[in-house]
Amino acid sequence: MRKLFFLAVLVLTITAIHAQKKYEYPMPDYTPTEGNLEAREEFQDMKFGMFIHWGVYSILADGEWVMFLKKINADNYERLPDFFNPQDFNAEEWVKLAKDAGMKYITITSRHHDSFSMFDTDASDFNIVDATPFGRDPLKELAAACKKEGIKLNFYYSLLDWKRDDYKNGKKGDAEAWNNYVEFMKAQLTELLTNYGEIGMIWFDGHWDQKGANWQYDEIYSLIHKLSPTTLIANNHHIQPIPGDDIQTFERDLPGENHGGFSDGVEVSQLPLESCATMAGKWGYSIYDKKFKSTKQLIHFLVNAAGKNGNLSLNVGPMPNGKIQPEFVETLGEIGDWTTKYGESIYGTRGNVITSQNWGTITRKDKTLYMHILNPSSEPYFFIPELKERVKSVTTFEGESVKFKQTKEGTFVYLDSDSIDDIDEILKLKIK
Repeated sequence: MRKLFFLAVLVLTITAIHAQKKYEYPMPDYTPTEGNLEAREEFQDMKFGMFIHWGVYSILADGEWVMFLKKINADNYERLPDFFNPQDFNAEEWVKLAKDAGMKYITITSRHHDSFSMFDTDASDFNIVDATPFGRDPLKELAAACKKEGIKLNFYYSLLDWKRDDYKNGKKGDAEAWNNYVEFMKAQLTELLTNYGEIGMIWFDGHWDQKGANWQYDEIYSLIHKLSPTTLIANNHHIQPIPGDDIQTFERDLPGENHGGFSDGVEVSQLPLESCATMAGKWGYSIYDKKFKSTKQLIHFLVNAAGKNGNLSLNVGPMPNGKIQPEFVETLGEIGDWTTKYGESIYGTRGNVITSQNWGTITRKDKTLYMHILNPSSEPYFFIPELKERVKSVTTFEGESVKFKQTKEGTFVYLDSDSIDDIDEILKLKIK
């Protein structure tokens, strides 16, 4: 009897886990506009973007979750804006840093879980213009700088809120409070989509705080599509895509993998894909963070994301003075040197040519395959399975011929591992 009981509990648990992978509330049919489909294609071509987590929490220099993790009550947290005066913020410097690194878009936190709005909003006084001595709208300045440099601007927007009473009470079951909170979000989203020029994407986060809640995406998504039909919607909900999603996101992970722990049971869809990752440990600025990723690690993340047909949004957490910390600036400069030289093997390509191999991955553009050798081989060759197209030639990135042999089992590319680039040896395969 006890075994049957535990078996029943196990079955119910597994069922519950799988039930959490889908949004259970009805959504209207969604047919993307022609402009939306073009925006999706453009997004896939861009491949590389900058994520920015910046807010009043940067003052405490312990990451974007400091309010929650340190159990700071709302009244005390409200004191922080008095000290937030990032006089060194320069939108053009930020955009130039991203552009020089080879990034094609920027996604910045307009409002994070702490409820503080980083833009001029009439929906809440708890914002950077009304509540700080800074008194400026950094998103307005960033929008102007992005337009000038040809960088697409996107807004991150938190669904959850640690401070507002209507969210807290709505979470407890107060329907009126919940509807009030949804109306607040709709008011802010309307501002973001009407006051800052063309916005490439709204990037939602926080669904996972209430996995079974009716987030009223039918109304929120419809509002976005009505206000700006070409604006894409990404939702970091950790479940299967919802009708109306334009991009499928993977937090701290590559598509189809679950090393970060957020994608268990989530299948890769046919939507455009994006991985997001940090340059250190936390997303927001932390003076304690020492987990800096190397230039090589980050280039490998970018290349592997492209090989899986996805983008990489790489995060920086600016300091409270408005500057991006020098460790990030240095690494982004090194990444920029690489993208300047090898960008053609990433931008405008598509992936899923073959499954990822121990040696690396392949991206494709028209009749050219870019073979990214990220790890050496113990053999005097590298083997490419699953390749059905006939290979006409193999050359180094610089154009020197490389010996190869194509068989029924796959393609053998003969290259000595002692001579390959330490970061990424890129070969060009011309196919018929």
